[in-house]
Amino acid sequence: MKSEVHNKSMSRQVILGILVIGMGLLFLADNLNIWDFRRSLQFWPMVLIMVGVFKLFDTSSSDGYILGCGLILVGVLMVLQRLGIIYFSWRAMWPLILIALGASVLYRAVSGRRLVASSLKGEALQLDDSINATAILGGFERRIHSQDFKGGEVTAIMGGCALDMRGAHIQTEAVINVFVMWGGITIKCPPDWTVILHGTPIMGGFTEKTTPPPDSSKRLIIRGYAIMGGVEVRN
Repeated sequence: MKSEVHNKSMSRQVILGILVIGMGLLFLADNLNIWDFRRSLQFWPMVLIMVGVFKLFDTSSSDGYILGCGLILVGVLMVLQRLGIIYFSWRAMWPLILIALGASVLYRAVSGRRLVASSLKGEALQLDDSINATAILGGFERRIHSQDFKGGEVTAIMGGCALDMRGAHIQTEAVINVFVMWGGITIKCPPDWTVILHGTPIMGGFTEKTTPPPDSSKRLIIRGYAIMGGVEVRN
């Protein structure tokens, strides 16, 4: 498990390093009058496509895939418009975005009702054993009291998420995938958990403010991206 997490962290850092080197080479070519790179800055929506690709490679939930595909779609449409291939009005795009967000909310609500119905039938389900939270232009707060927390996924885009897991327990190891863009995530964990950060900050940051535990038998691994945002873990 440790080697798998380490390999994924290394691959993300390699991709980020290649992108930074590529940007540096483009600016260098512009300064040497080899290529007018500043004119190409009108294609800044490529950033949305890049972020969407990162999200697709770093998610395992349906919400994550929907978000990644949505960012890529918006980025592609904006690039095509700037190339003069297609034309669309944002007055038509915003209602479509609202419809997509509404459909996502309905899907999560229906899925939640199915889980509750299955639990009432006597199936061994613990809804708090994993977390799947998404905050877009808003906030999300939740207390987790699972006695066998396994991890999950937290996304904050121009919003914030706060998880209080001080009443939860893990058997040996749990992994939380985080994705922050212009937002923040705060995680509170018990003092006997060892926190391991494998995050990739892009003009953002990962901060750990926990007290040293007596042993490393319980490990919480935080991995993902913080793009112009922050992730803080504390007791």
